[in-house]
Amino acid sequence: MIINELKPAEGAKKAPKRLGRGIGSGTGKTAGKGHKGQWARSGGGVRPGFEGQIFGLTRRLPKAGFDNNWRKVYSTVNVSALEAFEDGATVTAEVLLEKGILSKIEPYGLKVLGDGELTKKLNVVAKKFTKSAEEKIKAVGGTAEVK
Repeated sequence: MIINELKPAEGAKKAPKRLGRGIGSGTGKTAGKGHKGQWARSGGGVRPGFEGQIFGLTRRLPKAGFDNNWRKVYSTVNVSALEAFEDGATVTAEVLLEKGILSKIEPYGLKVLGDGELTKKLNVVAKKFTKSAEEKIKAVGGTAEVK
């Protein structure tokens, strides 16, 4: 195979429509644009969604939803996921990320939730704990450190 012999597969490339090549071609004279008007002009036409004089669709539909700019986003993990660690280990957001339990660390850090059971004594370091999560960690002899 030589680079100058490369060509697209049969039927892969379609020749462009040749406009304005005499009136006998069917696409001559006005080149399929009709006679005068906005659409016949170079760069003519209107933006997508423009509806002229009528009350546009975007204005007819009601506003919905609310985007809270001040919400606090935490990476969350349940105590059941902490079973993956050995007894006596220190668990932080970075360690959870390395182990693949978290996909990313959110801006406000780690929050530990209380779903599931924990049987291992762990030292868990996070920004926030739910009451049930803190109780479960302390019940097995671990520590819940807020940092």
